[in-house]
Amino acid sequence: MNKIGQYLQQHVTGEVIESADIRHAFAADASIFTLTPSLVLYPRSEQDVRKAARFIWQLAERGRIVPITARGAGTDQSGAAIGSGMIMAFPAHLNRILELDAKSGTVVVEPGLNYGTLQQTLETHGRFLPPYPASAAYSTIGGAVANNAGGEKSLKYGDTRAYVRGLRVVLANGEVIVTERLSKRELSKKLGSATFEGEIYRSLDALLEEHKSTVDSLKRHVTKDTAGYDLLDIKHKDGSFDLTPLFVGSQGTLGIVTEITLDTEPYNPETTLLVAGIRDLPALQAAVLELRQGDTPSAMEVVDGNLLAAVTTLNPSQLRGLVEAPLSAFSLLVEYDTPGRSQKKTAHKAAKILAKYTTTMRTETDPERQAALWRLREASAMVLAHGQGAARALPLLDGAVPAEKLQDLIVGTYDILERNRLPAALWGHAGDGQVHIQPYLDVAQLGDRQKAFRLLDEYHRLVISLGGTVSGENGDGRLRAPYLEQQYGTEAYGLFRKVKDIFDPHHTLNPGVKIGVKLDDIKPLMRQQYSLAHLAHHLPRN
Repeated sequence: MNKIGQYLQQHVTGEVIESADIRHAFAADASIFTLTPSLVLYPRSEQDVRKAARFIWQLAERGRIVPITARGAGTDQSGAAIGSGMIMAFPAHLNRILELDAKSGTVVVEPGLNYGTLQQTLETHGRFLPPYPASAAYSTIGGAVANNAGGEKSLKYGDTRAYVRGLRVVLANGEVIVTERLSKRELSKKLGSATFEGEIYRSLDALLEEHKSTVDSLKRHVTKDTAGYDLLDIKHKDGSFDLTPLFVGSQGTLGIVTEITLDTEPYNPETTLLVAGIRDLPALQAAVLELRQGDTPSAMEVVDGNLLAAVTTLNPSQLRGLVEAPLSAFSLLVEYDTPGRSQKKTAHKAAKILAKYTTTMRTETDPERQAALWRLREASAMVLAHGQGAARALPLLDGAVPAEKLQDLIVGTYDILERNRLPAALWGHAGDGQVHIQPYLDVAQLGDRQKAFRLLDEYHRLVISLGGTVSGENGDGRLRAPYLEQQYGTEAYGLFRKVKDIFDPHHTLNPGVKIGVKLDDIKPLMRQQYSLAHLAHHLPRN
């Protein structure tokens, strides 16, 4: 064991491991990249995290930079859960529910807690956490906070940031802070503190005041956005101040989260699901916009006919009885979870709207029949789990546009795929103006590796031209970080750089993620073989 590992093992209660096998296991997440760490720390307490961060800070002051990457279950698709230095693996020990107030629905958890475990516990108390990602069964709450995760329920309920009420965070120098919304008077006390926390508050407050117009320009007219840093929600007009929104979605680049306080919502398992076969793209666009004008659905998901055709070819039994030839251009799934009798009325209105645009339509309230119909949306998992020879479905593209631009996004996406001679198949969150495309490419082939980055360029130019965001729900990480300046402009991107410098002056916290990343930096990190074998116990959903 090297000197860093020896020192850490002497001062922490958790395990420090440098074996080649363990480091290899942490060299990949769900992204297309690979980067082998020098050691792995399994912290048992916040004190372990604090001691490790403080030691790394002291090394940085002497000119030796050892990156720290906080990691949950390794489901990150943007390359933010890998690093060349120390991996802090939270699921092993810091995985508990610490408090649960069944009356208010507030819950306090550790970052390594499995999302599905939390959801099951909440549901036994009549609550749930709505912005769960598709990977909820096998991902962690800490990862969801790091990425500001969203999913099918985000259309109605919002993303993770809307539910995080406070955090405990270890700063780059090992100092521990608690974040919550501070009154103007409480902020004044923070500004007067001689600690690193006080320095952060002073620098950030000055930055927001001096560049208010630039901060205001960061707003995108989309319902999902994880790009850059959230500078819009820190300081309110009443002078109150909260660092929490800034840490949510920062992917471990500003601090290391050790405790999370969350709000939850009442859980209603009795829902109405409408599944409509939409005849064409203009009809899909019109249906989405009209449905958004009424009571907001709890989910509005889309799958195109190309994807369903591919799944039917791979596994003819999977969708038997759910779809019939000829397949509709799109299948739209619309769910309502409004409690009480109003749900039936709302669903009836939605059915009348959909009837104008559909070739087929079904309405279900029975949970078992609903689960069968949801297999249409979950059919993407079959595509992800199967390869085409040596090619694999790669998680490359994650943009979101204003809902009224959904048709333009899909047309442009089909065009990009056709020009690159790739099958046109997509699915996603129609109500959020977001689609998923995971093209089959063989990363061992130079031509396909070049094609992957060509797709990134063409798709992100399209999304930005439509007023969208390059990172809808999966984070910037390494993959989309090179496009942030293009999306926001040089001045706004400069603010992101300054925020990073304020919180992490030595750049020890997950460097190479979000800020200061060029395409030439990430191309050498691309895997020679893509696999999700570490998630094989859970069929990947998307």
